Amino acid sequence: MKVEFAPLSLPLQRRLQTASVVQWVFSFLGLAQCCIATFIILFFTRFWLVSALYAAWWFLDREKPSKGGRRIHVIRNSVVWRYMRDYFPITLVKTAELDPRQNYLMGFHPHGVLATGAFLNFCTEASGFSTLFPGITPHLMMLSLWFRVPFFRDYLMSGGLVSSDKESASYVLKKPGGGNTLAIIVGGAQEALDARPGSCTLLLKNRKGFVRLAIEHGTPLVPVFSFGENELFDQVRNPKGSWLRQLQHRLQQIMGISLPLFHARGIFQYNFGLLPYRRPICTVVGKPIPVQRKHRPSEEEVDRVHQKYLNELCKLFEEHKAKHNIPEDRHLEFI
Repeated sequence: MKVEFAPLSLPLQRRLQTASVVQWVFSFLGLAQCCIATFIILFFTRFWLVSALYAAWWFLDREKPSKGGRRIHVIRNSVVWRYMRDYFPITLVKTAELDPRQNYLMGFHPHGVLATGAFLNFCTEASGFSTLFPGITPHLMMLSLWFRVPFFRDYLMSGGLVSSDKESASYVLKKPGGGNTLAIIVGGAQEALDARPGSCTLLLKNRKGFVRLAIEHGTPLVPVFSFGENELFDQVRNPKGSWLRQLQHRLQQIMGISLPLFHARGIFQYNFGLLPYRRPICTVVGKPIPVQRKHRPSEEEVDRVHQKYLNELCKLFEEHKAKHNIPEDRHLEFI
């Protein structure tokens, strides 16, 4: 006997979608602080042994974020992420096949405020990454700072996040047998300070470390552009040279993370809050750019591959921008 369940009503679906986004946004804004507080407070209670045992485990496991992480498929496949996908909605588009016998390095653009598309497409199965790219295991790089937070580090690794250092990148790219892709948000935290609706500016002109990394490992480069990534939040005006921008840059140098002052909508109203707007995101994965392996590439060789990458990224953007209501006269700008 087959049991069928009635479909959820539209209002209930909307509430579940909003709840999933609330969970995601506040998990990154407040969960790290809660994990630190919990770890410390437990030491002063009768449950001190929990923190003591975790501290020992943390020490023994300290290199795991640089050794491919520890993904948990139950968490990656959670229904929560599907509700989050439908909130915007978010889609993943494949333009070329990826050979599972090879490893790949993906450059993700733009960063946006919270890298929403990068997280959902590469750290969950909500958009069907494994179905679109069978035999490929995605890894997304994140600032190493976050992996120093107790408990929170394990949550991050469960989705496939790894630390953003060269050792971590090399571990993924040199895995024998292929079938791995390393996604790097090239613009990083600094690019987030320019993330606002309508922006097509990418911090990429002098970002060449990922290209050198690809050449050293002979790994094909794959450009990825996420349309709609900059449309989710408004940001307080912070032009270059302003006191706010200087303060944000100073804090970034000290803390390693940028602090964009963003806002969008609230939970029960649409005028002001920290929840992203309901605007579609379409992440388009371009075709691989073959890279010849060389242990110590010259600056000229890096520049040549970097320029080819810029050309392919521009081509990807131009081919798909009309589908996302981007004016014909608007083009990518590299700074």
